[in-house]
Amino acid sequence: MSATTYLDALRRAMLEEMDRDPAVCVLGQDIAAFGGAFRATRGLYERFGRLRVVNTPLCESGALGAALGAALAGMRPVVELQFADFISCGFNQVVNNLAKTYYRWEAPVPVVLRLPYGGGVGAGPFHSQSPEAWFAHTPGLCVVAPATPRDALGMLKASIRDPNPVVFLEHRFLYRREKEELPDGEELLTPLGRARVARPGDHVTALSWGWTLHECVAAAEELARDGVSVEVIDLRTLVPLDEDAVFSAVRRTGKVLVVHEATATAGFGAELVARIADHCFEDLDGPLRRVTYPDRASPYAKSLEQSLLPGRARIAQELRRLARY
Repeated sequence: MSATTYLDALRRAMLEEMDRDPAVCVLGQDIAAFGGAFRATRGLYERFGRLRVVNTPLCESGALGAALGAALAGMRPVVELQFADFISCGFNQVVNNLAKTYYRWEAPVPVVLRLPYGGGVGAGPFHSQSPEAWFAHTPGLCVVAPATPRDALGMLKASIRDPNPVVFLEHRFLYRREKEELPDGEELLTPLGRARVARPGDHVTALSWGWTLHECVAAAEELARDGVSVEVIDLRTLVPLDEDAVFSAVRRTGKVLVVHEATATAGFGAELVARIADHCFEDLDGPLRRVTYPDRASPYAKSLEQSLLPGRARIAQELRRLARY
């Protein structure tokens, strides 16, 4: 086994699925010989050629429409958007066409939308958003956000095999920073719709995904030195949500902190606390809390951005407040 980065895990997933199934193709801006904005598709063009690794024009709506047509013709397209923010240029294709075609015609639409999202690198308001709630709100879409290289590999493979359109969120801060030992030559497939316990605990439950999942684990380890046991749940798939795992953890600890990088108002955390209030109210031993990005655009200045991000210091502070409640 060798250490695999999050980015290399994505590349391996696409390569393995393209080897396995000739219907799998990859579309996106500059993804062919150039290898994509983050080099996630490096080497695929040389291996599979121009009919399966296709450069698209600078038109997200056109690329997504082409993917829908290819899926209806029997292909399994994987579309790379250079930044998740840019999917707004193809929003109608996603929420009205990809999401609703099966409902209209019972025609499977096996399309994966790879969205590099999130901040942390001073990229400003047009390259730093976390848009998961836009798509969690739309029936017909699966929404996933792996936090580790193993899940980046296993969940992308599962997404490509899924008959439904999948919004696949990749936090780009993790691309080259997260590494994991993954066995070579072994089939690694992570079922969609199942959360995992990233860190067991007994006193407080923290729910998160993506980059903030790692910040929650770091905060939990800090509190452990003070005798506070925090269970961290990695949701991994937001839609469909693993309610059994969430509610089980909440009922065991009685206290919940939801952490995400997206802005607070109407973020997916609001949906989580609403469901927990509906199903676990009598099991709660404290208020439902959230740590999120504030309701404002992301600044270019890294120092300002860092002051707004929901990092481990803010998370640890809220966990302590809940533990004392």
